[in-house]
Amino acid sequence: MSLAVVVSVITATSVITVGTADAAPAAQTWWIDSCGMPTQSKGGPAHSVKVRAWTKPGNRKTVVMLDGLRATNDVSGWEHNTRVGPDLAAKGVNVIQPVGGYMSFYSDWNTPDNFSRQGYTYKWNCVISKSLVGAMDRKKLRGPSGKYAIMGLSMSGSSALIIAGNNKNDFDSAASLSGYLNLTAPGMREAIRAAMIVPALDGGTPAMNVDAMWGPPWSTRWLDNDPFVQINKMRGLKKLFISTGSGIPGYTATLDAIIANPMLILQGAPLELGSSAMTHAFDLQAMFNRVPHQTFFPVQGLHDWPYWNDAVWNAYRQGFFRA
Repeated sequence: MSLAVVVSVITATSVITVGTADAAPAAQTWWIDSCGMPTQSKGGPAHSVKVRAWTKPGNRKTVVMLDGLRATNDVSGWEHNTRVGPDLAAKGVNVIQPVGGYMSFYSDWNTPDNFSRQGYTYKWNCVISKSLVGAMDRKKLRGPSGKYAIMGLSMSGSSALIIAGNNKNDFDSAASLSGYLNLTAPGMREAIRAAMIVPALDGGTPAMNVDAMWGPPWSTRWLDNDPFVQINKMRGLKKLFISTGSGIPGYTATLDAIIANPMLILQGAPLELGSSAMTHAFDLQAMFNRVPHQTFFPVQGLHDWPYWNDAVWNAYRQGFFRA
């Protein structure tokens, strides 16, 4: 896989709205401790992170759903582009969506980002593994298994697996949808560096310096955050689910959108090809190391929301959300 293909990593921003569903609980808004980061969403108290939640009495599982590279501070991309929050909650699964985390990989960074003059250090691993778990515990959302599930897409696919692997007392299930699951593969460090600059060129959003995240390419923190390298930390998870498409477009709605916006195919195909290569490598790594996991590898699939929506419901049908 060429560096030109991989450079597209995690930069998809297409917005396609999926259909509605009946009988769904209303969204709740929480504010949780930000582990020292300033409040980024409007209306919250100082040093807080906004969370959107759909819960229903009697639901037997709770899943944390993480956002992609260009996460915004109003609501999660999951809420912008799908109805998985209310629809899963109506089917027995509480859904919790932290808001924000732009380019963060939901990790604790080494230093403040100097490209965007951030002025503070990202502490998203702390937010998810401590503040959010604490808030869910106070609301008694663990369910019969006593543990939570976590799911990420694109940028956060690797994050979900690493957070679960490092926090098995709190998480027993982890899923990656179109994630990049071998971050230290040849060319990947350079590709992620480029991917964190591209938004400043095509979307008017800030570039960020990957060295501020996990340090220079030779830093061991890259290895610490690579699911391929940390495969044995996934051992013991009750459910491990990985999904990726082929880079081939499908669905009438998506094809119509491609005609209207050719960037969907120009970005979405190489993005998914990169994810496919690394997710299949992780699949082989998990099999070699005898780490049980579930897969969903559809023949069609771009790096885009309708496919991630499909992957969520495939995970549901495979029993990923069962307590």
